[in-house]
Amino acid sequence: MAKIPVLEIFGPTIQGEGRVIGRKTMFVRTAGCDYHCSWCDSKFTWDGSAKDQIEMMTAEEIYHQLKEVGGDYFNHVTISGGNPALIKGIQELVDLFEDKNIETALETQGSRYQPWMRQINDLTISPKPPSSGMKPNLEILDDVIAQCVLESLNLKVVIFEDKDFEFAKEIHHRYPSIPFYLQVGNPYLEDEVENHTERLLKRYENLVETVMVSSEMNDVYVLPQLHTLLWSNKKGV
Repeated sequence: MAKIPVLEIFGPTIQGEGRVIGRKTMFVRTAGCDYHCSWCDSKFTWDGSAKDQIEMMTAEEIYHQLKEVGGDYFNHVTISGGNPALIKGIQELVDLFEDKNIETALETQGSRYQPWMRQINDLTISPKPPSSGMKPNLEILDDVIAQCVLESLNLKVVIFEDKDFEFAKEIHHRYPSIPFYLQVGNPYLEDEVENHTERLLKRYENLVETVMVSSEMNDVYVLPQLHTLLWSNKKGV
């Protein structure tokens, strides 16, 4: 069986982002990413700082650990990263989840496609805006989206600054029929941040106000990063 590089298995918790925000879920966090975003809140998945914590696990081993950690208190699993779309071997894990009647969610930047992505129940593609320091290849993004199941697909762009909002407009206009989410970014990534919730809520309010006066963004959803409001930058929740 294929083995998957796993850094964390935790939950039950709630999904803090995208279309399934607030959904009770377990998390399987994989290692490795083809992007190195400047504001990434999971740099340990790709910067080498947690390489000694990576476990190479089969689908069955992941499932058994999920049950050990989460018991009978879940029927939904979020596959997170890094970028799990780099990992072909996740096919066996997704197949196993289907056999066990467990629904799945995935977020990826849309730089890679895997056939198993068509089986994901809640698929979020999140192209990275200019503030990330990354430059998405929109032709590759077109190709990835074309191969996905539209009924399970949504798009999300994280907003830190004005140029990110302009990028979000471009993405929304490029794919006008796909549900579109804007999410306020979290620039405060230190372990302890004074008044973190209040500072994030102020940024969220500012983004809401920006969207309210944009005629190009009438058909969008504006979200906070819910888990950071509750738990700041704590890992494993």
